[in-house]
Amino acid sequence: MGQAQKARARRPLLQWPNAAKWGDGVKKTSILLADDHTMVCAGLRRVLEPEYEVIGTVENGLKLLQVAADLKPELVILDVGMPLLNGLDAARELKKAMPSVKIIFLTMNPDCDIANEAIRIGISGYLLKTCQEEELLQAVRSALKGLSYISPSISQAIEESFIRDPRSLTRPRHLTTRQVQIMQMLSEGQSMKDIAQILNISFRTVRFHKYQIMQELQIKNIAQLVQYAIKYGIITPH
Repeated sequence: MGQAQKARARRPLLQWPNAAKWGDGVKKTSILLADDHTMVCAGLRRVLEPEYEVIGTVENGLKLLQVAADLKPELVILDVGMPLLNGLDAARELKKAMPSVKIIFLTMNPDCDIANEAIRIGISGYLLKTCQEEELLQAVRSALKGLSYISPSISQAIEESFIRDPRSLTRPRHLTTRQVQIMQMLSEGQSMKDIAQILNISFRTVRFHKYQIMQELQIKNIAQLVQYAIKYGIITPH
């Protein structure tokens, strides 16, 4: 083998960029999906992937925080009602950890008070799952430009709510993030033992937080706790 042939043999093969990531040479925006319904995530992936890169899907709020910390998505699309940690509190924690991430809520919940709370967190979009595909894509494009998009029906409801009561409903903020997590899990029917295992804390810690929650909210039983969680969008009624 001649010197020229040996040089060519040693030369590494050209590594082409992943077509799913690079398309025409421009990196696609990375999107993480969070919804406890797998069919919803599958449908969103189908709509988004021609234009964007879906880097993962998760089924609850706790998993969202873990995966987002690893994958660093540029945009997150999530539901309000999710197990273990609801979308509102997950979005709040996500914004603290990743201030630049864009967040869009896609939900069946038309409650303008919940939408108001989401807007206060600093989300970029709030849409109902009844929206058309093009409306979702419009919301994503707006978010990536630094703009916000709220479904017209939700936007109108927010305005009407503000006219009726300028104070509007605001979720109380005197519970810690950990207490909100435990309250949600208790409301979803999880036992204190299960909660301790999921959150990797002691049973005594869970019991202490439960006592603090009951005292702080002046709640006497789990039924009242569930009512409170539904009222403030911590869980979604089924």
